Amino acid sequence: MGSNSSRIGDLPKNEYLKKLSGTESVSENDPFWNQLLSFSFPAPTSSTELKLLEEATISVCRSLVENNPRTGNLGALIKVFLSRTKELKLSAECQNHIFIWQTHNALFIICCLLKVFICQMSEEELQLHFTYEEKSPGNYSSDSEDLLEELLCCLMQLITDIPLLDITYEISVEAISTMVVFLSCQLFHKEVLRQSISHKYLMRGPCLPYTSKLVKTLLYNFIRQEKPPPPGTHVFPQQSDGGGLLYGLASGVATGLWTVFTLGGVGSKATASPELSSPLANQSLLLLLVLANLTDASDAPNPYRQAIMSFKNTQDSSPFPSSIPHAFQINFNSLYTALCEQQTSDQATLLLYTLLHQNSNIRTYMLARTDMENLVLPILEILYHVEERNSHHVYMALIILLILTEDDGFNRSIHEVILKNITWYSERVLTEISLGSLLILVVIRTIQYNMTRTRDKYLHTNCLAALANMSAQFRSLHQYAAQRIISLFSLLSKKHNKVLEQATQSLRGSLSSNDVPLPDYAQDLNVIEEVIRMMLEIINSCLTNSLHHNPNLVYALLYKRDLFEQFRTHPSFQDIMQNIDLVITFFSSRLLQAGAELSVERVLEIIKQGVIALPKDRLKKFPELKFKYVEEEQPEEFFIPYVWSLVYNSAVGLYWNPQDIQLFTMDSD
Repeated sequence: MGSNSSRIGDLPKNEYLKKLSGTESVSENDPFWNQLLSFSFPAPTSSTELKLLEEATISVCRSLVENNPRTGNLGALIKVFLSRTKELKLSAECQNHIFIWQTHNALFIICCLLKVFICQMSEEELQLHFTYEEKSPGNYSSDSEDLLEELLCCLMQLITDIPLLDITYEISVEAISTMVVFLSCQLFHKEVLRQSISHKYLMRGPCLPYTSKLVKTLLYNFIRQEKPPPPGTHVFPQQSDGGGLLYGLASGVATGLWTVFTLGGVGSKATASPELSSPLANQSLLLLLVLANLTDASDAPNPYRQAIMSFKNTQDSSPFPSSIPHAFQINFNSLYTALCEQQTSDQATLLLYTLLHQNSNIRTYMLARTDMENLVLPILEILYHVEERNSHHVYMALIILLILTEDDGFNRSIHEVILKNITWYSERVLTEISLGSLLILVVIRTIQYNMTRTRDKYLHTNCLAALANMSAQFRSLHQYAAQRIISLFSLLSKKHNKVLEQATQSLRGSLSSNDVPLPDYAQDLNVIEEVIRMMLEIINSCLTNSLHHNPNLVYALLYKRDLFEQFRTHPSFQDIMQNIDLVITFFSSRLLQAGAELSVERVLEIIKQGVIALPKDRLKKFPELKFKYVEEEQPEEFFIPYVWSLVYNSAVGLYWNPQDIQLFTMDSD
């Protein structure tokens, strides 16, 4: 029979596919369907074979597109699937492997066809293919049944109602994948879709009552991280020499399904993708993110986002307000654990951001946890390895930190958590450090990386905002963290002097030549001075609110006191420099009185004694530094392309031709 690839290449000539896509109508009661759906074969082992399958499916689809208005064979296939799903729950309970296997195969073929149809035609044309009425071939009546809506409702029922067993695992994955494909029309539009047929189906009508149940099921699939059953648990027919099996059609299904789950699913990126331990959890999370980021309907908000915004802990016995639709309860402890364990992926970080930002119940619960290090450490590790992460993943991690630092309780508690031997932090051996000091180190490192590489003002702003939120609660800063705060200020000071010198030289040059366009050094200077002021405010906030808790910061200030001299009389910094100058002068005087050649330990001892002697009323009070994360206007312009890029790169067993994608550029992050 040849290799998998050659079999896939022979698909357009296959007699069963030719009949399905041909000119002859096939009744939904025809024995043909049992023959068509009884295929079994090994899975492909490369993304090349997934591409071959796609190409072979396109040729079958073109024939079906041409003939279906007369034959209605697509509708007949869907009706066969719909009738089988009515018995699926009973088949699972009775361990009817053959019935479930054939039903899965029907869904797989539908998914393959649907994917190509969506890519090749408009939603209106697609809907016509699903509203065929046998009584009058070629005539699409407004009264005819809408199989597309019926199929979507059936998929939602299948996902939420069929028990997850070894024999139902793959059909559950396929149902979720088919829903992703159903919504994939967004991939083929440059603009964000705000009104579409898929939105209409999902946000009203018979699908709407499944909203909360679907969101809850997808979340639990993510929480449980169920692994696929080993191949030995399947009792599927083996290939034979008879003509009743369709070989090579559905790469990645039946007995060979489990191998394809290790593929990345997109071109060359597949080989670099880590093996997925739970394809069901991965697909569920991707579908959940797609649903959560659908745009609101003109007359109603996105119900899936509403469900995500309002669900509560199973331990919360208070009644839901009647004004909250699609509400449900879920185990917050299990969800928290899963979120902590899965932060290596973009999509898990995006889910954490979504929940923290939109669901106040989740945010309150997480901030009350006494083991926040389990959540914060993976986020810090994402930022620490900024060179290896795409920019969107870094942004999400940073915004999560910003949201957390809006809470004073969090800012206090992170300095009480002591960590030992942070192995991934390689700049310096950290045998013991507080979570708060580590957070400061990683955020400062991110700022420095951004200054030398990406120079992204948005990233700078959010890093500094997180530090500012924490500054009043700095406690017992690690000496290395204190050093890095002052080192960052030193770097900013040098950059300021360099830009100032360039601006001065540029001004001199402009006097001698009026023809040469000058760089906008004034704007550069303005930006760097904004950042310097922010750093001075952070240092000032710590000194004003928690001087007695931070002798290491005072030590670092004194060690680099010359850095601050040039800013004492600068009009942009004069006010904020008052307290810093006072602290430097006060403690310098006490060190001078103690004599020369003082050890580090002796200096710290003098600082601790001086803190008690320094009158607190001498430090000028400034407004508290507080920054709150505010989502930009039209956030969907950022999040929808981001979510679909994750689907494109991470969805299991789904391939889209890069040349067809319109929503985002293929070389972007």
